[in-house]
Amino acid sequence: MSEITFDDFLKVDIRVGRITRAEPFPEARKPAFKLWVEFGGEIGEKRSSAQITRHYKPEQLVGRQVMAVVNFPPRQIGKVMSEVLVLGVPDADGEVVLLRPDQDVPIGGRLF
Repeated sequence: MSEITFDDFLKVDIRVGRITRAEPFPEARKPAFKLWVEFGGEIGEKRSSAQITRHYKPEQLVGRQVMAVVNFPPRQIGKVMSEVLVLGVPDADGEVVLLRPDQDVPIGGRLF
């Protein structure tokens, strides 16, 4: 992996948001959910698709805070226009575990 500068890091806008809605996404090639994430302020609510079905159920996700990249261009994923990239890390089996603050924090806060 190549090194980047701190200025390169600052170009990636990672914010905390709260999932307001989560639904199954049966049209996706791999099992996934459609997510609506509220970031407040000028960002507002954004949509995403996430392959997180192994550890989560839609009803468990609503109200949960997550970290997401909010400044990638929108990307069409099946019938969903994904506007943000919700972040996660792999567990021992390679399944996604969501990244989130360990305390409730104001939505829209930027990672630093």
